[in-house]
Amino acid sequence: MLKILLAEDMHMVRGALVALLELEDDLEVVAKVDSGDKILPAALQHRPDVAIIDVDLPVLDGLSAAQQLHQNLPGCRTLILTGLGRPGTLRRAMSAHVSGFLLKDSPSEGLARAVRDVAAGRRVVDPQLAMTAWDLGPNPLSEREAEVLRLTARGAEAAEIAADLHLSVGTVRNYLTAIVLKLGARNRLDAVRIATEADWLS
Repeated sequence: MLKILLAEDMHMVRGALVALLELEDDLEVVAKVDSGDKILPAALQHRPDVAIIDVDLPVLDGLSAAQQLHQNLPGCRTLILTGLGRPGTLRRAMSAHVSGFLLKDSPSEGLARAVRDVAAGRRVVDPQLAMTAWDLGPNPLSEREAEVLRLTARGAEAAEIAADLHLSVGTVRNYLTAIVLKLGARNRLDAVRIATEADWLS
């Protein structure tokens, strides 16, 4: 019998996932939590084989919780669930030693199979997302460019960004031009969209 910890903050979704998993004879949900900070204490108490973790959890996000789990209970495999298939999030999940990464709109029968696979030491990644992450390549933005684009995403104008980062307005405009060119974007808004979808601004 595989023991499972489930971390999902939406009550209805959590209930549906528990019901789905407990239809399987070899799976047992031993702990349910609704925020990332509760994952490690629950895991240390119940010693699950697999933790199914929603990526967007309150208090502590799912990837940070997965990293904690890997450091403190390396025998517990982690399977990340997400509603948004961002390639950058997948790359961050891999660096957090996550064993699997599934989209929430994957077929329901795939969840139980994924749990068994990660418990057996195999990696499970949504195939479409894996291909997108492969095609995307590394983040081309420097730290300063990402900082400028982050402020742009919040609606700041060049003058505000310049004041915030202690730069001249001309330098900020140069950064924004370079960012648009690097990302092959049509304009600043398109650059924000591209970088957000790739998870390069987190």
